[in-house]
Amino acid sequence: MTVVAADRLRDDPDFRRYWLARALSVTGSMVTAIALPVLVYRLSGSTVLTAVVTALESAPYLVAGLFAGALADRWNRRRVMVAADTVNAVLVGSVPVAHLLGVLTVAHVLVVAFTVQAVYTFFDGANFGALPVLVGRARVAQANSAVWTASSLIELFVPPLTGLLLAALDPASLLTLDALSFAASAFAVRGIVRALSETRDGRPPLRLKVVLRDIGDGINYLVHHAGVRTMTIVGGVQSFTGGGFMALIVVWCDRVLHVGTSGLRFGLVWGTWGIGGLIAALSLPRLLKRMSPAAITLYALPMSALLGVLTPLAPHWTIAALALLVWGSAYVMVVVNAISYRQQVTPEHLLGRVNTAGRMLSWGIGSTLGAVLGGVLGTAYGPRTGMVLMGLCCFAGVVLAWTSPLRRIAAGHAPELA
Repeated sequence: MTVVAADRLRDDPDFRRYWLARALSVTGSMVTAIALPVLVYRLSGSTVLTAVVTALESAPYLVAGLFAGALADRWNRRRVMVAADTVNAVLVGSVPVAHLLGVLTVAHVLVVAFTVQAVYTFFDGANFGALPVLVGRARVAQANSAVWTASSLIELFVPPLTGLLLAALDPASLLTLDALSFAASAFAVRGIVRALSETRDGRPPLRLKVVLRDIGDGINYLVHHAGVRTMTIVGGVQSFTGGGFMALIVVWCDRVLHVGTSGLRFGLVWGTWGIGGLIAALSLPRLLKRMSPAAITLYALPMSALLGVLTPLAPHWTIAALALLVWGSAYVMVVVNAISYRQQVTPEHLLGRVNTAGRMLSWGIGSTLGAVLGGVLGTAYGPRTGMVLMGLCCFAGVVLAWTSPLRRIAAGHAPELA
C-alpha cells in the first residue's frame, strides 16, 4: 500500500517522526557539545586539549566523509540512520559508565569525540538524502526551517539548563542524556513508514572501484555546479572561523567574560546563539519567496564576518550574549540556506555523496583546521586575541562570494550550472 504525504508538514505523521528524531538527537548533542569540552578542560586544564575536542568533532569528515556519502546513496537510508544512532548511543554511554567506575581519562573522551562523529558521517549522508525524498523538493526549505526552528529552540533552552546542571553534576554524567537521545532517535526513525530512498535497482555490485567512482561523481557535480561550488567554498571559510571560535569559547567564558564553566550566566552566553539560529530558521522560508539562495548568501555573509570579529571584543558577558545572538542569526542563515539549496538542486542519487563532499570541504577541513589554529592562537596570545584573528579570516569568504558566480546567479544573469 502506498502512503501519501499530507499537504501540510505538521499533518504528516512520517515527517513528525523525522522531526522528533532530529529534535531528540539535537537535544542530546547540545548537552554533549557543552559538557564534552568542559569535561576535558576540567580534567586537563589545557586550552589546546579543550580545542582538540572541537577539532575531533569535525575531523572524521576528512577520514570517512566521502565514503560515508557514497555508501549512504547505495544503502537503505532508514537502516543507516537507525544503525548509526544505535552505535552512537553505546559510544556516548561509555563515558558516564567509565566515570562511574573511576577509570575515565582524557584519552577516552577524545576517542569518543572522534568516533561518534565518524559514525555520524554515515547518519548525515543518509539524512541529507532522506529529507527531499520524504517531503519532496518543493518543501525542502520549509522542512529544514521546521527542523532548524526546533534546533534553535533547543539551543535556546538547553545551554542555560546545562549550565545549571554542570554546577551540580559532573559533565561526564550529563552525557547519559545524549546516549538516551540517540536511542530515542533510532526508535523514531525506525517508525517512519514511507521510503527514504528511491529504488536502487540496476546498480553494479559494491566494490572499492565502484565506490571510488561514485565518490568521483559526487565531487564532479559539486565542482561543476557554480552555486553549490561557491557556497561550499564560502561555507568552508565561515566554518574555519566558527571552528576557531568554538574551540575557545569555554576558555573565553572562563578567563575573559569571567562567567566560569557552569551556572546560569555561562548557559545564557552559550544559549543566545540559539535565539539567533531561531530567527534565521523562521526567516529563511519567507526570504526565499523574495530572494534567491545566492542573494541570501551574499548579504548574510558580511554580517556574519563582522560579528565574528566584534563578538570576542565584547567588554561584558551581557554584550557578548547580544553579539552572539546577532552573529548566530547571520551564521545559521548562511548554513541553512546552503543546505536547502544543495538538497533542492542535487539529483536524488547523488544527494548523500554531494552533501558529504561539501561537508568534508566546508566543515571537515574548515572547522577542523580552524579549531586547531584557534587553539594554537588562543594559547599563544590569549582567547580573545585568538578569536579576533580567527574572525578576520571570514572576510576572505566575503570577498570570494562577491567576486564569484553568485553575483550573476543572484541577478539572474547566469545559469546555475557553469
